[in-house]
Amino acid sequence: MTELTTALLAAYDEHMRGLGARGEDETHDSDGPLLRKYGGFRGFVTSPRPDLGLRGPELDELITRQREFFAARGESVEWKTRGHDLPADLPDRLAAAGFVGEDPETVLIGLAAELATPTPAPEDITIRRVTDPADMRRIAAMETEVWDEDWSWLADDLTTRADHAEDFLVLVAETDDPRPQVVSAAWLTRTPGSEFGGLWGGSTLAAWRGRGIYRALVAHRARWALDHGIRYLQVDASPDSTPILRRLGMHAVTTTTPYVWTPPTA
Repeated sequence: MTELTTALLAAYDEHMRGLGARGEDETHDSDGPLLRKYGGFRGFVTSPRPDLGLRGPELDELITRQREFFAARGESVEWKTRGHDLPADLPDRLAAAGFVGEDPETVLIGLAAELATPTPAPEDITIRRVTDPADMRRIAAMETEVWDEDWSWLADDLTTRADHAEDFLVLVAETDDPRPQVVSAAWLTRTPGSEFGGLWGGSTLAAWRGRGIYRALVAHRARWALDHGIRYLQVDASPDSTPILRRLGMHAVTTTTPYVWTPPTA
């Protein structure tokens, strides 16, 4: 790891391990070394520092408490792990407790100033900021098509967060040919009390991939970040997105893997 990536990882550990902004129906609390939220789309558990400080049976007890807490609520929960976290056997202990590991992603961080290079969208694509609930429903419909599962919940989530315009940006890439259609969408969330912003979304309909839309959405968000005092941009990137983001100048600092537990009756 280079000196730069070491510094970026330290900044990530200091500022990007929290719960984020509180959703309208969410509750945030803590349990020992964990931060926890519940009441939204699904529960979420994270450690605010790289070392949980628990080992063996004490760690197993902590994991069991989270499972029982969310079981009582009838709510699924995601436990966010990072590749550099301790203890190293946390993923194995989560799996033994019934948590299912999803696909790992690469955590990348870049400087907004370096990512905000002029990157026009294709000629037949318009990129614009949206706040209207109708546009959020169009985004949710696009995500549903991309992932072949119900993403209708996303419309309400984006609409609620868009009420805080100073901390949240939603962009759509759309075409009018042969009909008005959202072909990609992406958003940026400022991390309160820091110079970090998180890049999310970026999913694109299959027929429109490989045309530079993803890169253009990154550049648009980076320019907005600069205008709003955001220095660092962070992404949990899929294997498809990681090479693109690295070519744009972002740096891989660690990995992240969500471990999800779902109540048997869900």
